[in-house]
Amino acid sequence: MKNMPIESDPATLSLSDRIFEQLQTAIVKGEMPSGSKISEPELAKSYGISRGTLREALSRLEERYLVVRSPNLGARVVTLTYEELVDIYQIREALGGMACGLAAEHMTAEEIDDLKRLLDEHEKNINENKGLSYYQQEGEFDFHYRILQGSRNSKVTGILKGGLYQLMRMYRYQFSTSGPRPYQALKEHRRIVEAIEERDAELADLLMRRHIRAARKNIDERRKNSRV
Repeated sequence: MKNMPIESDPATLSLSDRIFEQLQTAIVKGEMPSGSKISEPELAKSYGISRGTLREALSRLEERYLVVRSPNLGARVVTLTYEELVDIYQIREALGGMACGLAAEHMTAEEIDDLKRLLDEHEKNINENKGLSYYQQEGEFDFHYRILQGSRNSKVTGILKGGLYQLMRMYRYQFSTSGPRPYQALKEHRRIVEAIEERDAELADLLMRRHIRAARKNIDERRKNSRV
C-alpha cells in the first residue's frame, strides 16, 4: 500500500503522528477497506518504522473508532452495520442542524468569507477529480468542521468531533463518489453559507438537516444498487 499524503504540516508532527495521519487518510478514503485485516509486520515494514510506533498510531485510530481490535482476530478497519450507520446519521442530522443554526448567530463576517473561499477550493478539487469525488481534508479544510467551530457550542462540538467525526468523514467520502452527488453536495453547502450570511438561523438549521438527510438517502441508494 502506498503512503498517503499527510494533511498537517509534517514539520510539526512526530513520526507516530505522521503514520497516524497517513493511515487515517487511507481508511477514510477507502484505500484500507472496511473490515480489512491490519497486518502489523507488513505495515511496519512498508513504512519503515518500529512495531511500537505503529501500535501507538493504531491505538489512536482505535480511539477514533476507525480500527477495532480483538484477541483472536487482531486489528481490523471498522465495519458498521447499516443500522449503526443510520444511527450515526440521525445524531449528525439533529446536532449538525443545531450547530449550523448557532453558526448563523455567532460566526463572524471574516469566518463566513473564509468559508466561501473554502468552498471555492472544494469546487476546484471536484473539477480536478472530474466530479467523481468530494474529499475534504480534516480540520480547517472540512466544511462541516468549520460549521461546528462557528457554533461556539463546545458540547455539540465535543460530541460530533469525538469518534463520530472520523466515521462520518469515512462514509461521507466513500458514498459520495458516484453520480451527481459531489456537485450536488457542494451546491447544498453554498446554500447553507448563504443562510448563515443572512443570519437566518432557522433556515441554516433546516438546510443542514436536509443536506445530511440527502447524504443518508444517497447511502440508501448505493446500498440498494449494490444488491442488484
